[in-house]
Amino acid sequence: MQILYETGLTIPQYIEQRAWEQAKLDHCPFHPEGGCGLAKHGTYSRKFPEYCLIARWYCPQAHQSISLLPDAFACRFPGTLDDIEEVVHIAESYSSQEKAAAELRPEITLPSALRWLRRRLRHILEILTTVKGIVGIPCPPVLTSWRHHFATQKLLQRLRFLMTDHLHALPPLLGFRSRSSSRYSTKLPSNNQWGLSSIS
Repeated sequence: MQILYETGLTIPQYIEQRAWEQAKLDHCPFHPEGGCGLAKHGTYSRKFPEYCLIARWYCPQAHQSISLLPDAFACRFPGTLDDIEEVVHIAESYSSQEKAAAELRPEITLPSALRWLRRRLRHILEILTTVKGIVGIPCPPVLTSWRHHFATQKLLQRLRFLMTDHLHALPPLLGFRSRSSSRYSTKLPSNNQWGLSSIS
């Protein structure tokens, strides 16, 4: 189980300050009344974009570990929210996914670059569709439109804090819902729909 660790730090600051050592879990999320034997359970590492440690606890009654995920990191996916958001923002400016993938990942083959890009596009589409379904944002599920609506270049971080009470229901990268419990269609636009003039 993951819980958001609201640090307000960039990843370099998180590493420099060794913020995992200051992480605290006031109560067990499975047994808020206490008495379950919740105990610190060391750390585990995140290796991308930079090596750092994540604080972890263990509940012996629930047989579950609980980790505190720093607010800048994507959940169940490598990288930071800002990095992934920027990839999708750049991709939306291209006329096709193939052109975007070739530009963003020129060091790998086009099929591999497409898979890499489409995973990120699909996650963002599912996040925006889910949030729209919960709170009724009057925008199509397109990153550029949502950035304009919220007047921010850090939309995913903004949504994570706006939707704090719903993180358990939100899909990765933003929230903590498992990958297997998708409720919304995440079919990506075809290439002839891909240009901003068609999808924004």
